[in-house]
Amino acid sequence: MTTQTDATPLPEDRPEWAHLPPAARRALAEAEERRRTTPPLELAPELGGRDGPEPVRYGDYERKGIAVDF
Repeated sequence: MTTQTDATPLPEDRPEWAHLPPAARRALAEAEERRRTTPPLELAPELGGRDGPEPVRYGDYERKGIAVDF
C-alpha cells in the first residue's frame, strides 16, 4: 500500500472539524479554498417573477387565493 503525502496543511484551528479524520478535514479545507477563489455567479435578473420576499423562504405558497404547487 502506498501512502500519499499532501502539502495541504490540516486546519487545526476549526473546533467543529476536530472529530473528523484528516482526509475529511483536508477535503473541507480544499472546498473552502475553492469557494473563496471562485468568483460569484452573475445571474440575469428574473423576468416576470413574484414581487416581494421569496415565497419558499417565508412559506407563502399562495398567489391570488390559489395555492401554488411547484
